[in-house]
Amino acid sequence: MKAKLIYKFVITYVISAVLSFIMISTLGSHLNYKQELKHNAKLLYKEANFIALNYASNYYTSTVDKQSVLTQLRAVSAYIECDVLLISTTGIVILDTGNTGVSEIDKFDPARYGNKSYSIDNFYGIYDHERISTQYPVVYEFRTRGYVVISKPVDKIKTDAESSYSFNYLTLAFCYAFIAVIFVLFTVLINNPLRRITTIVGKYAKGDFSEKINIKRNDEIGMLSDSLDYMATEINSLNEYQKKFIANISHDFRSPLTSIKGYLEAMLDGTIPPEMQEKYLNIVITETERLTKLTNNLLTMNNITDKGMVLDISTFDVAAIIKSTIETFQGTCEKKRIKFKLIFSDKALHVNADQSKIQQVIYNLIDNAIKFSSNDSSIIISATEKGEKIYISIKDFGIGIPKDSIPKIWDRFYKTDLSRGKDKKGTGLGLSIVKEIIASHNEYIDVISTEGVGTEFTFTLPKSKESRTPFLELN
Repeated sequence: MKAKLIYKFVITYVISAVLSFIMISTLGSHLNYKQELKHNAKLLYKEANFIALNYASNYYTSTVDKQSVLTQLRAVSAYIECDVLLISTTGIVILDTGNTGVSEIDKFDPARYGNKSYSIDNFYGIYDHERISTQYPVVYEFRTRGYVVISKPVDKIKTDAESSYSFNYLTLAFCYAFIAVIFVLFTVLINNPLRRITTIVGKYAKGDFSEKINIKRNDEIGMLSDSLDYMATEINSLNEYQKKFIANISHDFRSPLTSIKGYLEAMLDGTIPPEMQEKYLNIVITETERLTKLTNNLLTMNNITDKGMVLDISTFDVAAIIKSTIETFQGTCEKKRIKFKLIFSDKALHVNADQSKIQQVIYNLIDNAIKFSSNDSSIIISATEKGEKIYISIKDFGIGIPKDSIPKIWDRFYKTDLSRGKDKKGTGLGLSIVKEIIASHNEYIDVISTEGVGTEFTFTLPKSKESRTPFLELN
């Protein structure tokens, strides 16, 4: 069974909760105890200072007796809940509020604290448990007479620290509850949409694009949903296009192959007499040329990648290319009595482009213009400079293109209803190839057409740095 994302988050939550509790109960508690020790040490030092100045110094005067001073110290000791000792510089215990019973401290060292203001031990073995102790000198008549020592059980400090730290556990419990609410919101806002996305994408993987994710949100999940829905639409369109593509290819190959097969079989079985065979052999050659053209167009389309065609950029005279391309249609134009009018702004118009592919563009556009032009008509081809571009226009006066069909003429295998009667040999790939070639050059192509009036295709090419001489040619 696959681990679900929500389970992983729950496990992460539990592990995090346990680890955080352990850290707070150990490291946090220890740090709090250390902080409490320092805090108590400061308080004890201040109390020792206060007692030394206000009470213990009275012992060395003749106005206050020892019992009175002891009574005062016991009152202060009970108030601050600490033991207070007055010890001479030689270690003799003068006053003791804790009744330890020790009269003298062996090897008493006033400098035992070093650079610290307190120590944690049993204070020379007086106590049977650890205490925090601090001392302050008692000065009388400019001479140190003794030391006030205040001590407090460490266990009492630990108890106070744990008591104050218990609020942190309460805060931690509230944090856990808050995180639990966040997980509930996560399930609603994150996990549920992700489950839907996973389910629908699973259907996409099986080829079912009927259902859309359709999560409308202004965040990354909403963007992911829109992207996947768009992807599904594109893939579905691609599948439909693939089916249509195969159907069109099959139809365009089947028709000439059927004709070729039929005519050749008729010649072999004698249905077509020898004197008529030349006529039908010419038809077979025509159909073969049609198949060759279709195959070449398919190869051209196959060379187009997502980044366009691979171009071999060079500098050439596009006017010369137009003239040489027109010559290839001489026989067809003579049959239909079609004349060309050439309008060039210069004798030579040099451009930077892929010469063979631009020649194919010009060939396809002229071929289209001839197919859909009436007999005894004309085709105008112009090439003019505008800024850094050469604008090439091919205009015919034929049947035109319906307005609603103009956006579709660039689609592969598309043929308008008006063209089906005239373009028996067309493959529906010519204009698609034209569009791809011009787009690969990062240039522009447009069409203007009116039914019954004619069609004009215009595209641009980048001109090269050459000198120009105004020129007008009419043929």
